[in-house]
Amino acid sequence: MNLATRLDSFHQRVRCNQWLGYFTIFVRILLAYAFIFAGFVKVNGERFTSLSNNHPMGQYLEALFHTGYYYTFIGVVQMLAGILLLIPRTALIGAMLYFPLILNICILSYAVRFDGSLLTSPLMVMANLYLLGWDYHRLKYVLPFKRSAFKKMLPAKKNRSKKFAFKFLSGVFVITATAVGFIVLMNFKVIMPRNTIDDCEYQCPESSNETACISFCECIHEQGNSLNDCLEKFGKDFNK
Repeated sequence: MNLATRLDSFHQRVRCNQWLGYFTIFVRILLAYAFIFAGFVKVNGERFTSLSNNHPMGQYLEALFHTGYYYTFIGVVQMLAGILLLIPRTALIGAMLYFPLILNICILSYAVRFDGSLLTSPLMVMANLYLLGWDYHRLKYVLPFKRSAFKKMLPAKKNRSKKFAFKFLSGVFVITATAVGFIVLMNFKVIMPRNTIDDCEYQCPESSNETACISFCECIHEQGNSLNDCLEKFGKDFNK
């Protein structure tokens, strides 16, 4: 049995379960809400956060805010992706539009070590991938796999199972919990700018070099230097 056949078989088993259908609707609503809200803030011409301009993410968002209609355009696209997710017929288009946006947010959050979305953005990426997989029978037509007729890949409504998908949802829970644990542990091992200087300095007593940590926080929040410059300075101070 080749990979394409295995994927078709697994997809059909997943689509057979009514509970997973409910779970999919739940995921769509959550993702849609997040982007519709975030998009509305941009369309309404408001700043997305109250971060200081000295913060790495604050610098980025401030610059983005001053891009004029580009800032509004991003908000419109986010709202459009959210609305499309809520409509069954357009849910796949919404998920495809949503994915590059949330992936970009995820990478940005880690690039500047932004607390606000370090945890939520990777979980949203995973949820988005699940939605893409849910519509795999349609998505596969743009992938280099052998194509099957829709009717062969999807179960008839009368054949759908109402048995609770314990194994699948347990797997989702384990993967999510593992991802959350990994992200939290990883963040404990690196110095973070945090959202304010007080939050930043709160982590310093746990550091093996408290003075270097405080200097890093001042470098970010008071001097407004770049994250890379402050990390470089922290490394030098730490090794003194």
